[in-house]
Amino acid sequence: MKIEHVALWVDDLELMRDFYVRFFDGKANKLYRNPEKDFQSYFITFREGGARLELMKRLDVKERYPLDMLGWAHLAISVGNKQNVDYFTDRLIKAGYTCKSQPRVTGDGYYESMFLDPEKNVIEITI
Repeated sequence: MKIEHVALWVDDLELMRDFYVRFFDGKANKLYRNPEKDFQSYFITFREGGARLELMKRLDVKERYPLDMLGWAHLAISVGNKQNVDYFTDRLIKAGYTCKSQPRVTGDGYYESMFLDPEKNVIEITI
């Protein structure tokens, strides 16, 4: 058993697709549209056989939940090693994205940093 994908409602579908493709080497499929439901989505694949991220948009989905409440807390992206965590952290800082925590070893032994994506979703970059 494995997680096949997680889905995220977004406001700006193209902006979010470009972010995950540009900064995390994701590959986006062709835009899917369902005109009956006014629904659009992209699947972002990060590596063959790994879980995918589905970015979804529907005009009637507008309410945003505040950070730090019950439910999903963040999306963790493994970049392979400590040097890559540092590299991705530096790259996102230089591009002007909000860094919530610099690279560090957590109490449970992970080496990670944390950022906000363009729509303020928390992204954990880890080994």
